[in-house]
Amino acid sequence: MPIAEISTRIARIPLHTPFVTALRTASHVESVAVTVTDDDGNTGVGEAPQVWRVTGESLAGARSCVDGPLRDALLGGDPDDLNALLDRLHAAVVGNHGAKAAVDVALHDLAAKRLGVSLTRYLGGSATTVPTDVTLSAAGTDALVAAAAQRVAEGFTVLKIKVGADPAGDIARIKAVRAAVGDEIGLRLDANQGWNAKEAVRIIGRFEDAGLGIEFVEQPTPAHDLDALAYVTSRTITPIMADESVHGVRDLVEVIERRAADMVNVKLAKCGGIRAARTLFGLARAHDMGTIVGSMMESHIGVAAAASLVAAFGTTAVSDLDAAWWLTAPPLTYAEGRIVLPSGPGLGVTVDIESRSG
Repeated sequence: MPIAEISTRIARIPLHTPFVTALRTASHVESVAVTVTDDDGNTGVGEAPQVWRVTGESLAGARSCVDGPLRDALLGGDPDDLNALLDRLHAAVVGNHGAKAAVDVALHDLAAKRLGVSLTRYLGGSATTVPTDVTLSAAGTDALVAAAAQRVAEGFTVLKIKVGADPAGDIARIKAVRAAVGDEIGLRLDANQGWNAKEAVRIIGRFEDAGLGIEFVEQPTPAHDLDALAYVTSRTITPIMADESVHGVRDLVEVIERRAADMVNVKLAKCGGIRAARTLFGLARAHDMGTIVGSMMESHIGVAAAASLVAAFGTTAVSDLDAAWWLTAPPLTYAEGRIVLPSGPGLGVTVDIESRSG
């Protein structure tokens, strides 16, 4: 039952609430949905989200990559010989990590389905739920406090707060959130590259002096400037997480060698898929770096893949898998701050975007 077809379609799925960061404001998820079909009609699915300010990959580029060289490299291959197929996938083109991740996930999904097991089980795990934080968009103090209180009421116990768009006001807003939710709720900050090095050290130092119990600060400085990231890491007590600075293995090696961060956020669309993510996990753990798995602003397909990875391998902190929660009528179940993994084989999800695709 060789691979008989690889097809793509464009999905544009609305969010129930605008998603606001220091980099952008999003009202929709935009992705290339990929389906890999074997000769017996079994299918696997994956997706390549368009996130201009992180990966730089467009829908048109990802779709062309999948429909062209990746498809050519994989047609006729044996879905059960997964590692050989992944070797061919990653040798077919340079870069294009989002497109590769979409096909990598689809191949994993197909392989698990052919065995009749969940992707988590296929990867060697057994968990059926995984905890996640939920993101609070960048906003004014009153709106931020109201959103925090609502998310806690819904059962989330870890809040990720977008900062960096207004450094002068960030401290007051975080103080207000901490006062509103109490000390038992985890707070983590994501600056999305919004501060310079000295500014980051000053602001994080004020959080520390105020005793706000910040779990970590994610990507405080520009992604390309590892000197700035290392400067902040060496001068703060609060753990610093690399996100946009780390796409693949070489990036993480450089971060480790320069001691530029304490933790890393592994995202499938940044690194190229599940196999690459597993390599990043191993490298981080070998060097005592903290890990989480994150999601882009993507659909239930990408989030289900990321959650399955976490269910199989675990992370050192609660992961960041709330992207599907932002979708209108989300196809994944979120309950008491956890994602409930679908019970079916593979990812347990379908493309299911007929009314929201183009």
